[in-house]
Amino acid sequence: MSTRKHTALPKARILIEALPWLTQHHGRTVVIKFGGNAMVDDDLKAAFAQDVVFLRHAGLRPVVVHGGGPQISAQLDRHGLVSEFKAGLRVTTPEAMDVVRMVLAGQVQRELVGLLNRHGPLAVGLTGEDAHTITAVKHYPVIDGESVDIGRVGEITAIDTGAIEALLADGRIPVISSIARAEDDGHIYNVNADTAAAALAAALGAETLMVLTDVEGLYEDWPNSDDVISKLTAGELEKLLPDLSSGMAPKMEGCLHAVRNGVRTARVIDGRVQHSILLEIFTDEGIGTMVVPDPDPADTAATATASASVPAPAAASESVPEGGVQ
Repeated sequence: MSTRKHTALPKARILIEALPWLTQHHGRTVVIKFGGNAMVDDDLKAAFAQDVVFLRHAGLRPVVVHGGGPQISAQLDRHGLVSEFKAGLRVTTPEAMDVVRMVLAGQVQRELVGLLNRHGPLAVGLTGEDAHTITAVKHYPVIDGESVDIGRVGEITAIDTGAIEALLADGRIPVISSIARAEDDGHIYNVNADTAAAALAAALGAETLMVLTDVEGLYEDWPNSDDVISKLTAGELEKLLPDLSSGMAPKMEGCLHAVRNGVRTARVIDGRVQHSILLEIFTDEGIGTMVVPDPDPADTAATATASASVPAPAAASESVPEGGVQ
């Protein structure tokens, strides 16, 4: 075999691995939450943009949702404003909200749109304010049994997908900043980007939600083990939620909300790995944690009935049980 054929063969095999996924998901919507180190590392940002554009050219409909924690904290420091967090959420004073709005819509979004548009006139930026895309009310987290005022932080009450659907129909890639319009008091709210991505995925009837973060996935027994759970059901995830860290909890709560509201899969993947999106969805191995809906009780009952009607193999008692978590 020539050197050229030898080096090209692995690439061909990877493309073949992707074929069933591409066939199944052609024309479907994929919502991707962009965050973590992927937002501040130039090489990771460029690789992320390439992955999203690849999805678009492969026949999918990607929608990008982003926050901007590191950039917001840096800009608050420049303005002499303190970054404070309660219940895992940024305390957002009116002065801080001005900075949040400026950074998300004027800095992070514009850079991401620019990276995507290096590959063609594809990306269009908007915020949750635009066309009433995201509506929220003031959020009061409960800390030690009491509701606490943390400023202009919103809890999503409604999603209007009209503007996003119009962009998708036109072949564009919507890039959405996690800012919401008020339902009642005329204010603009800062909303958690993981929560916003999950709500948008559910409202759009997305095929999958992908959340980029700074860990490999959901660990099975952290900190005692760094083994990553590759797949779990909504019910299994719900049992784990109370013990998750404040950083991972909103991501996994978002995944749970998505799969319980019509999204077929939700995935948490390591954004520190270049081309992590393509590695997760286009290869058999994957690199993160995938959450799927609970099995339909009717399907489970039908499977059990069918299995009961088939005689057990003679050596069934000697079979080896499966081990570990799928």
